[in-house]
Amino acid sequence: MLNMDIVKAGFIQQHLGGSLMQSLQRLPGVKTIGIGSGQSKPLIRGLGFNRVVVLDRGIKHEGQQWGADHGLEIDQFTVQEVEILKGPASFTYGSDAIGGAVNIKRPPLPAPQTFGGDINLIGKTNNNLLGTSINVYARTQRWMTTARFTLQDYGDYRVPADRLYIYDFAVDLYNHYLRNTAGRETGLHLNTGYIGDRVKSIFYLSHTYSKTGFFANAHGLEPRQVDVAMHDASSRDILSPYQRVNHFKALNHTSFQINQHQLELESGFQNNVRQEYNHYVNHGYMPAIYPDSLGIPRNLERAFDKQVYSLHLRDHLQLNEHKVEFGLNGELQHNTINGWSFLVPAFNQQSWGTYIYDKWNLTQKLLLHGALRYDHVHLAMKKYTDWFPSATTINGQTQQEYLVRADNINRSFNSVTGSLGFNYNTNRWELKGNIGKSFRVPIAKELGANGVNYHYFSYEKGNTYLKPEESYQLDLGAAYDNAVVRIQLNPFFNYFSNYIYLNPTANHDYFYGAGNQVFEYAQARVMRYGGELQVKYQPWENLSTEVLGEYIYAKQLSGDKKGYTLPFSPPASVLFNITYRPAHTGIFTNTYLSVDYRVTAAQNNIVPPEKKTDGYTLLNLQAGTRFLIQEQQAELSLQLQNALNTRYLSHTSFYRLIGLPEQGRNLVLSLKIPFSFKQATQP
Repeated sequence: MLNMDIVKAGFIQQHLGGSLMQSLQRLPGVKTIGIGSGQSKPLIRGLGFNRVVVLDRGIKHEGQQWGADHGLEIDQFTVQEVEILKGPASFTYGSDAIGGAVNIKRPPLPAPQTFGGDINLIGKTNNNLLGTSINVYARTQRWMTTARFTLQDYGDYRVPADRLYIYDFAVDLYNHYLRNTAGRETGLHLNTGYIGDRVKSIFYLSHTYSKTGFFANAHGLEPRQVDVAMHDASSRDILSPYQRVNHFKALNHTSFQINQHQLELESGFQNNVRQEYNHYVNHGYMPAIYPDSLGIPRNLERAFDKQVYSLHLRDHLQLNEHKVEFGLNGELQHNTINGWSFLVPAFNQQSWGTYIYDKWNLTQKLLLHGALRYDHVHLAMKKYTDWFPSATTINGQTQQEYLVRADNINRSFNSVTGSLGFNYNTNRWELKGNIGKSFRVPIAKELGANGVNYHYFSYEKGNTYLKPEESYQLDLGAAYDNAVVRIQLNPFFNYFSNYIYLNPTANHDYFYGAGNQVFEYAQARVMRYGGELQVKYQPWENLSTEVLGEYIYAKQLSGDKKGYTLPFSPPASVLFNITYRPAHTGIFTNTYLSVDYRVTAAQNNIVPPEKKTDGYTLLNLQAGTRFLIQEQQAELSLQLQNALNTRYLSHTSFYRLIGLPEQGRNLVLSLKIPFSFKQATQP
């Protein structure tokens, strides 16, 4: 089987971060690309963005994954179980799973004849966050409904620094606050459906909303022009620049049992609307005065509207020692843009794929598995012309011209991928191996970008001739387990024949980029290897220690950056943990006291224009217990993150590019209170 970690809701509650991925990054091989206190996206074994798929209840989550500042629109309070797949998973999920997958499982159904819920309260000291998530459920024998409402409101977060240097310009911080990083988030969720003996159909509706500020001194073309007094007057207001994100989902999961066939049909619709607001700033040949006749709000810098229709059909069939799965996936995307600035063209995308996956129990100890998949993707990008004229010189004569920044482009991609592997299990040993090929089609940004990325102070240009990425990977695993010690080692080797990367050039753009350096998408051969180590030692029932280590090495084998690593390559790190679980005392049960001490190496292996990152150590403390409130078992969790208020840079952080350290000391308090009423009556 694939290298996989399974995480339950209790782990998330114990290590609750500002987002789902921040709560999961304690796992070896899992990191985040973070921006601020509430936005982050997954990074698995050093690969992220559109190289990691996130699935929510069986449907691929589709937001604006291409930007480092675009977070994951998932309410972590709805998550009961997560599977983290490390390594290529394209044979199941298609393109974008070339680096791995985060599979958020459907929550368990309420027990028959029950009616109840829970209230989760959370508070954080670093950014003065206050939040709550309220869940209610009801079920008869055949029908069920659950509903959840989540609200979080937080202020600017603090870092252990009082001055930063952003591109050599000194920025003083008021009381260590990062001005304009406050935010508000809400989530509405509804599950309802029918549970029969042979047929089950569950509908899921959700709407997540967030409004979060961008660090005012690190957005746009001129970080000096910031009204410091206005921003520092309040730590909870959200002023320009900021982003507003709405994500709506309507999903259905229906399963049928027909003889030996277990059929599953998953369908979904998603609408992701992301808007970035900022003061109008002219540069290049943009007019000094914003025209009222343009029809675009003056402060709407960019907007992206994505509509996605998804359909998955699976058939599980048991044939003697073979467990076979047939699958068919299809997806339609419609993407539009708006705003007075331009980076990525509007586009439509259609994709479909089919696969077969066989698990063969050759003996009681040996399992063989193999998969084969075919995919077709068609991408149609739409022409975009500037709304303002630029001066161009042709044959020595200067004239005004409306520049075409993106043209009508149609590309089709086809791919065949596969995987072979084994699992061998004895009473104490588990051995596994997997070899496979995965792929990823280039996205619209990589093919057609042509504009300023305000977060990087760079001008990005796509390459319409890019080919799909192809990845070949070998995964191995060995685990030993007895009553006292468990040791698990998972090495991997990965080769890309045409990895897509953003390459800095010697050119600068003056039409639109105000002289910013031009970065162009290119391809190169890349080799990667590394692995994860987990050791758990439990000498007594109430005391355990754990060591979690990870290492990744990457090298470009061709192209302009031959010999260099890849951007956002995480450094080696090891986490030491000791956990004490005292015996039940009075009304308190499942009590724990835990200490995490992480040692992270310096990252000196970089790719220009990246900067080297110093190593650091980090201390986190956790404590928790359960106790009865009117015969209901409440759960109390307490964390002290960055207990020593260490100033450090995470090499995978978005803000690391401007030398901005991670959050300072943060006390997190969470209280989960369940409640239940009399049993539901029969229909």
